[in-house]
Amino acid sequence: MTVEILNRNETSEQCKELATLIARHTNDKRHNVHPTAITPLSFARSDATSTTNHYVDEPRLTIIVQGKKKMLLGEETYPYGVGQYLVVSVDLPMSGCIVEATPDQPYLGLKLTIDPIQLCEMVAQINFNSGTQENSVRGLFVSNADVTLLECALRLTKLLDTPQDIPMLAPMMIREIYYRLLMGEQSEAVRQIATSGSAMQQIAEAIKRIKSEFTQPMRVEELARQVRMSTSSFHQHFKQVTSMSPLQYQKQLRLLEARRLMLAEDFDATSAAYQVGYESPSQFSREYSRMFGAPPMRDVERLRTTSGYCNDS
Repeated sequence: MTVEILNRNETSEQCKELATLIARHTNDKRHNVHPTAITPLSFARSDATSTTNHYVDEPRLTIIVQGKKKMLLGEETYPYGVGQYLVVSVDLPMSGCIVEATPDQPYLGLKLTIDPIQLCEMVAQINFNSGTQENSVRGLFVSNADVTLLECALRLTKLLDTPQDIPMLAPMMIREIYYRLLMGEQSEAVRQIATSGSAMQQIAEAIKRIKSEFTQPMRVEELARQVRMSTSSFHQHFKQVTSMSPLQYQKQLRLLEARRLMLAEDFDATSAAYQVGYESPSQFSREYSRMFGAPPMRDVERLRTTSGYCNDS
């Protein structure tokens, strides 16, 4: 899933200017995601490459202005670098790692949380010529940022230097960023996030139900009925959007939560397995090792001694 980086002077200069601003706002910290005074906006910084981190990502836009990163969704890999953006349109269990970063040239990115409700309101106001397509699109994509999108991101970032302007101007600039995404080369994918009745919205509704009840046994037929789909159509669209089946999605949620319980709350492996809905500790251990590359307690000990562990999406 590689998108060729376009080497254009104008976007390159905008990325450099954004990198300078983000570096200034994050220069007292080494890595991870840094919130800003603009609530949906945060910055990512890392002075070194990272190990692969696993997490559930929420709808967001990320633009890389320095360095490179690699995201993994199921068996698919999405590398992206300077002047490219990534959009996640539904909650997805995924993993990622920074592949290019040094103390002199740190990885720097701009992250904007997407509000699907506001996006829906904008889609309803814009008269698109084409209707909603029947086929779903993947809930994650990488594309090249154009001049207009980078210019919006630059103006939004500069607002941090005039905090008195943020309440009035930030909402308008964020709305403009949404507009640029809706009119950009991935417009169909962005529109599906926010088009009422689209298969993407039905799958997003199913994902919310799975997340709220992920420790309980899943009945896929019932879940399909709840989101007004036939079982076969539900399977097809769910796989297209998330790259995995509903049961695989649930399993990843369970394993991620079990890992958190062991790491942050000192659960042992058996207790964590039962807590997230497993009936067999041995099955839990097998599936955990398959996902994270090591048995549960060995993996947790490794994480506790590895400074590179962080959610730097």
